[in-house]
Amino acid sequence: MGNLIKVLTRDIDNNAGNFFLDFENAQPSQSETEVWEKVNQVLTEAKVILEDLQTYKGAGEEIRQAIQNPNVEGVQETAWAAVVPLVAKLKTFYEFSQKLESSLHCLLDILTSADSTPTQHLEQKQALARQFAHILHFTLRFDELKMTNPAIQNDFSYYRRTISRMRINNMSSDSGSEVNNELANRMSLFYASATPMLKTLSDATSKFVSDNPDVPIENTTVCLSTMACVCKVMLETPEYRSRFASEETVLFCLRVMVGVIILYDHVHPAGAFVKTSNIDMKGCIKVLKDQPPSSVEGLLNALRYTTKHLNDETTSKQIKNMLQAN
Repeated sequence: MGNLIKVLTRDIDNNAGNFFLDFENAQPSQSETEVWEKVNQVLTEAKVILEDLQTYKGAGEEIRQAIQNPNVEGVQETAWAAVVPLVAKLKTFYEFSQKLESSLHCLLDILTSADSTPTQHLEQKQALARQFAHILHFTLRFDELKMTNPAIQNDFSYYRRTISRMRINNMSSDSGSEVNNELANRMSLFYASATPMLKTLSDATSKFVSDNPDVPIENTTVCLSTMACVCKVMLETPEYRSRFASEETVLFCLRVMVGVIILYDHVHPAGAFVKTSNIDMKGCIKVLKDQPPSSVEGLLNALRYTTKHLNDETTSKQIKNMLQAN
């Protein structure tokens, strides 16, 4: 089950305890194993996806040469040969987002079920909570890398323009892996978002709530707010932060905290920033701002630009000021 320790008693889940979740070592119990193994396959692939994205260089030079030399067939062929395998990677990234959505639904099915409270689920099913956290960590990391790599959209735009021109001229692409119009349109929408994986998960969480009317929405929002509060407590309490075996776990917790806040903000009708929210937004923002700026600027931007309710009139000026870019 993993090592779960009640660390503080605060105003969460009707005065239930805050927890130390063992994000580093929690292992599945027998009852968790089936779902854990299914999700673990996706998380294993997630590592490969991140490695591929980190090494994604783009075909910027080849595309520039092709645009500058439109009538030189060899230059056009070189650009096309460079872009086709890159678009195959982009297709893999997009298709992986669908697998991630499916895994999220599997975990939410269990962590929000009516047989226990959301806090009890997190306490008793730590390995699945850890997987949920890993999905969020991957999502924030993917989007951070995507936002700093304009080559992704440039490559795909060039690919679509070239394919369109080939079709008009009745030319074969000879790529063997041409992305059809319907898929290309979906991929364009996906990559047009500043944070495509986070948008996928936000939409997936909203869809989970709407597709499961028998599950009270509070089951989902309290699950999310509990995890946000757990991360905040672990980060702001030196005694518990010292339990982390790796300093990387600090950034892991920060990404998970921001991820669940954004999901909560999209699912909860009033959002995460109102006084009645189960999330201590001021405390969470303070924890972020207590970290080295270079490591959290992307996470602060995620709260600024991908939340749904930050600019609502019900959001306090103090929170808005705390999130203002310097």
